[in-house]
Amino acid sequence: MAVAVPEPSATLVVLDLVGIFVFAISGALVAVRKGLDLFGVLVLAGTTGLGGGFLRDVLIGATPPAALADWRYLMVPVTAGLVTFVFHPALGRLERVVNVFDAFGLALFCVTGALKAMAYGLGPVPAALMGMVTGIGGGMARDVLAGRVPIVFRGELYATPALAGAFIAVLGERYDQPTYVVVPLAAGTCLVWRLLAMWRDWQAPMPAGPASV
Repeated sequence: MAVAVPEPSATLVVLDLVGIFVFAISGALVAVRKGLDLFGVLVLAGTTGLGGGFLRDVLIGATPPAALADWRYLMVPVTAGLVTFVFHPALGRLERVVNVFDAFGLALFCVTGALKAMAYGLGPVPAALMGMVTGIGGGMARDVLAGRVPIVFRGELYATPALAGAFIAVLGERYDQPTYVVVPLAAGTCLVWRLLAMWRDWQAPMPAGPASV
């Protein structure tokens, strides 16, 4: 018997595409700073914008992933990569612009990832974890391809704000709160926490003393 596949809401698709765009810009800026050519810029833009959602869709059984089934999901990171490639001198003068775009992408993706996982029948805890994976997956792939230690492993508060935003999203969805309330609250919590962590240099606990290995 065929399993009914839920159609994503227009709001979820729009938020997903906006998240892809801002994440793709952050990936493209990293590529420019690494001195990559146009192809490299587009690859990092696409990987950053689509990586987390691609992984989420495979894990929850939403196949083929949206990145392969909907042309908009491919065109958005390509557009963001081309815009960044052309206008990177203006964007690059803002030292913290990469992390700011990344924070907005993280906030949007942790919410859309969690809500899509809920729509596919996952419980609150697994759905929140899928929201976190959606938020951090593209950035991790970007950093690995760029030859950097992923930001999520460098002591910065990154995954924790994403998990908090995802939990708020799934709780709001579980208790039938309206989307126009849940999305700003959940995404805003993640965004404000992440931006405050950047501003105040909040760090996750790190091992004390010299390494023994």
